[in-house]
Amino acid sequence: MKCYRCGETLGRGKRCPECGADVRLYKRIMFSSNYYYNLGLDRARVRDLTGAVEALEKSLGLNKNNRDARNLLGLVYFEMGETVSALSEWVISRNLDSRDNIATTYLKEVQNNPERLDTINQTIKKYNQALAYCKQDSKDLAIIQLKKVIALNPKLVKAHQLLALLYIEEGRYDRAKKELRVAAKIDEGNTLTLRYMKEVNDRLKVNGGNKKPKKDDILTYQSGTETIIMPRTFVEMSTTHTIINLIIGIVLGIAVSVFLIMPGLRSKDVSSVNNTLKEVNETLATKESTIASLEAQIEEIQGTLDDANKSIEDSDTKLNSYKMLITAYNYVVNDDLENAGNALASVNTDDLSDDMKALYESLNASVSEQYIVALYESGYSAYNSSNDATAIEALSKVVALEEDYEDGNALFYLGQAYRRSGDLENAVNYFKRFVELHPGTQRASTAQSYINQYEASAGTTTTGTTTDDSSTTTTDAATTDNGTATDGEAGQQ
Repeated sequence: MKCYRCGETLGRGKRCPECGADVRLYKRIMFSSNYYYNLGLDRARVRDLTGAVEALEKSLGLNKNNRDARNLLGLVYFEMGETVSALSEWVISRNLDSRDNIATTYLKEVQNNPERLDTINQTIKKYNQALAYCKQDSKDLAIIQLKKVIALNPKLVKAHQLLALLYIEEGRYDRAKKELRVAAKIDEGNTLTLRYMKEVNDRLKVNGGNKKPKKDDILTYQSGTETIIMPRTFVEMSTTHTIINLIIGIVLGIAVSVFLIMPGLRSKDVSSVNNTLKEVNETLATKESTIASLEAQIEEIQGTLDDANKSIEDSDTKLNSYKMLITAYNYVVNDDLENAGNALASVNTDDLSDDMKALYESLNASVSEQYIVALYESGYSAYNSSNDATAIEALSKVVALEEDYEDGNALFYLGQAYRRSGDLENAVNYFKRFVELHPGTQRASTAQSYINQYEASAGTTTTGTTTDDSSTTTTDAATTDNGTATDGEAGQQ
């Protein structure tokens, strides 16, 4: 131990042998710092990491130059998955005293491994994103992010605790207990983990004691650093076997009855022939009744089989919705919003569970606005290029999503595309809808002129708005989106 004033090695006396300074209080502080260091070391050995952190912080509070305590604190943080805090402690330790300091070795092992540094950065970003999702009440997305965090850094106690808390919030106590057990293995003395565990155990007792929970409707598994979500499907294959076994048993039963009764009848005396005939008649009546009963059972079983087949078909339909939702999610991850929108359009939300509906709504909200813009631009560009088939396909999707998009431009150009392609009936239907939504406009007059032409050629009358000169040829003077091009195709059927 060195004197705090002159740096001379201290003996057992109360004063420094060199400068004469009173070192009694100083020694007491140093001894207390070393005591808390030893206490933290003992707690770390039994994996009471939270208690170790508390003791080591007290040691450093008494002596910030306690290099061993600071290095050990960094190791404890690293074991808890708090890599940034660990690096901070090791950097401070190296700056205070770089001579033969093991903290230098720790820092080199981390800094010389680019993959580990990238993993640390990804862990921090994904954990912060999970916190943001929690604040937005997007629990499903938060759970997905936390699973990715745990896959990258399995020792991050905070991630296990937050994931367990989300599971508790959703009532999935078995999943929460599993995460808390993992956190407890890493840090046995963490009071927050123990408090969550007590809450989970109390709720499990209320909800059925030690009964095993039902399997979830969603199956998740890790593929590298990605969490794959897919529906859990069950196909019952034992119904057919049950029917076959039942029929075989019935046939064997009838055969055994016949072969056991008939030899006995033949061996009876002639004097009992009448009685034998009577018994045979009764047996035949019983057999007929049995056969009728079996036929009814077969019909009932056939109905059950039909229901099972229908259930399988329904499951296939639901499976397709889940597959399209997963496909849309993958497109969103890859920033392919157009294909993501097409995939979401194929999803039937009635087939989804509540959790998957929440995921669908979240994806649809982030995709729909950009998706409809991309669709409109694609359809408008195809229309200007006279590619009417492509324009019809894209603009039909726009109108289906938002009928009056771009002040009715999507409706108008869709009608024009149908008209140019020769499908006048569909063209007139969209022109009529445009006139209803935007009466009195120049394009409404143009659309009405097309309607008049079609109805005149079909031998009907129109009650809609006509052009000022009542002619069948009208020029659409409305401009396109940039206000420069005009559409002069009216009357050119």
